[in-house]
Amino acid sequence: MLKRIFDILISALLSLILAPLLAACALAVAVSSSGPVLFKSLRVGRGGVAFSMLKFRTMCDGTPQVATHLLANAANFITPVGRFLRRTSLDELPQLWNVLRGEMSLVGPRPALLDQEDLLELRRRSGADTLRPGISGWAQVRGRDELSVQEKAALDGEYLQKQSFLFDLWILILTVGKVLKSEGIQH
Repeated sequence: MLKRIFDILISALLSLILAPLLAACALAVAVSSSGPVLFKSLRVGRGGVAFSMLKFRTMCDGTPQVATHLLANAANFITPVGRFLRRTSLDELPQLWNVLRGEMSLVGPRPALLDQEDLLELRRRSGADTLRPGISGWAQVRGRDELSVQEKAALDGEYLQKQSFLFDLWILILTVGKVLKSEGIQH
């Protein structure tokens, strides 16, 4: 219960504080390329329930909806503004709305794509599928895109065992450092 209250308070506060930045990102996406400002990615949430995770659109309109690493020449699909948003992780800010709606948490396993069956199965085995997915998580601060599916799932299971309010705070602090250094981002 404390985690959910913390999620709501911090997400609401960040949404208010970052409103000018959110507006600037939205405007940059809107004027730099055609298509919607927000991208809705269908993801697997807590208990296997699908939801639409929000992001600022960083790809050209009409790009196939698959994991970026599965696209041939992924860099060709990323817009110039999108490249900046991804490098700075600003594309993730709309997920504050997902947190407020209760679909996500500030900290938890990153929500998997529907076709990431191997990751979903490994999370089921460890019990990590019972957790609310997060904007950041233990796997994100331990390697992000550089980790294998098995490593991500193992870290998600480890997070389940270690989770606490103080551990979440530690992960959030590490997240800020990783974002500022743009560590672990492949595309």
